[in-house]
Amino acid sequence: MKHLILASHSPRRRELLAGLDLDFEVRVLEDIDEGYPKGLSSEQIALHIAKTKAEAYRRVITPDDLVITADTIVVLDGQVLGKPHSREAAIAMLQAISGRTHHVITGVALTTQSEQRTLSVVSEVTFKELTDEEIVYYVDNYQPYDKAGAYGIQEWIGYIGVTGLNGSYFNVMGLPVQRIYQELVEMCGAEALIHGGKARP
Repeated sequence: MKHLILASHSPRRRELLAGLDLDFEVRVLEDIDEGYPKGLSSEQIALHIAKTKAEAYRRVITPDDLVITADTIVVLDGQVLGKPHSREAAIAMLQAISGRTHHVITGVALTTQSEQRTLSVVSEVTFKELTDEEIVYYVDNYQPYDKAGAYGIQEWIGYIGVTGLNGSYFNVMGLPVQRIYQELVEMCGAEALIHGGKARP
């Protein structure tokens, strides 16, 4: 079984990967460029950034390591909504997605020194019409400045606002763990994956 490395600051991604009952290490390299060329499709953007992160790790991992890198974006009417840089930006993003359907796309790269597998998962999320009071309450109390689209579906805003979901809930949280598990089985073997992790007796 490979030594798994999760390359992410996100506590949500750590929680989700831990849910697969696998042992892993969190290792984060700073100052990785998360820009992308113009002309990429929405799915290509998330995957491009995940692969860019992976290349930075490929230079420092050992033959026994397998690093998981990911990037999640929110797309509304073809426009990418990133992480809000201010209270005003967060409020504006939530006002934009209020009463609308948008897409959440996560690109993932699973990388060793000799192999790389990539995947992209799309989920469709619909919000009710949010009031300005609800939006301001959420932003001021939850400060979603580290979240693409200015919201976390697992938080209060998801409880009161999400009226429809087509696709993976965990993808919207930031990591499509079912697809990742499937890819890890193909890379490492089901037996090694289960017995190499924290399998229950």
